[in-house]
Amino acid sequence: MPRPPSRPEPKTGDRSEPLQLSLFEPAELDSPFASAAPLPSASAADPAPAPAASPAVPSPAAPLPGFRHPQARRELQLGAHRIGYALQRARRRSIGFIVGAEGLTVRAPRWVGIREIEAALQAKGDWVLRKLHEQHERAQRQERTRIDWREGAALPYLGETVILLLDPRVDGVVLDPPDAAAAHAATQGSRPLPGLPQRLLRVGLPHDAAPAQIRDAVQAWLQRQARQLFEQRCAQLAPRLGVQLRRLALSSASTRWGSASADGSIRLNWRLLHFRLPVIDYVVAHELAHLREMHHGPAFWQVVRSVIPDLEQHRRALRDGALPLL
Repeated sequence: MPRPPSRPEPKTGDRSEPLQLSLFEPAELDSPFASAAPLPSASAADPAPAPAASPAVPSPAAPLPGFRHPQARRELQLGAHRIGYALQRARRRSIGFIVGAEGLTVRAPRWVGIREIEAALQAKGDWVLRKLHEQHERAQRQERTRIDWREGAALPYLGETVILLLDPRVDGVVLDPPDAAAAHAATQGSRPLPGLPQRLLRVGLPHDAAPAQIRDAVQAWLQRQARQLFEQRCAQLAPRLGVQLRRLALSSASTRWGSASADGSIRLNWRLLHFRLPVIDYVVAHELAHLREMHHGPAFWQVVRSVIPDLEQHRRALRDGALPLL
């Protein structure tokens, strides 16, 4: 299986701050599912080709919403599309492209001229268009996952689907056993939803509760479940990786699934709870492995693979999964 691409070891500015690495590098990503492609300047080596597994660029069509960044100050014709992109000048040695939920961002050194930047864009035009189409399709999938916070709403939980049920008799939020949904449907004279795991999430609120109340109660429950699960998985995986975890914290970051610091602490995004357990284990192992190897080089990936041998499929699940819009 191909090894995930290594990433350079980050530089630390203030030595009083612990060295920290994240599963995704926020400097190169706008969202958990953004795509970034660094491109050397015209005087450097040729850029690496796009991964062979990536889908082909769709046939030309009318411009889509993601084809103009809201902070766009410049436009460029790529194939049949007029692309509006945001240009950021940065202290770096190469031109970098970031395709995120808002569109295309180009990060370039201050000394690189517009002509060189747009020549680089043309050279990577197929990649840019492919990623813009992927982001548009992903946005459509995510919109279909938007949660309507009411009784009967569906929510992903550990890779399954649970159904919200308002039950004033319940104290807090309680997840019923798998067969409870079928029993509840029978009492209501209806049938369980076909093809879905039969789980009910009972929320201790009145039937006329406002959507915001339901959302807040469920999210608080999810965060409690996340901490409990993450602690269990860290206790299982840390000894196998030969590391000692000093502190675990929950994160709500929009740009990373997890991060690790040289002081022995890690942070994990509570929204990982929407994914299956093997995917969660991959992220936990990824961050714990940084307590041994504070970089993304071959030695680091060897440590991760020692406990997650099939890590590529879990990386794809993180990249391709559509989280519910909360």
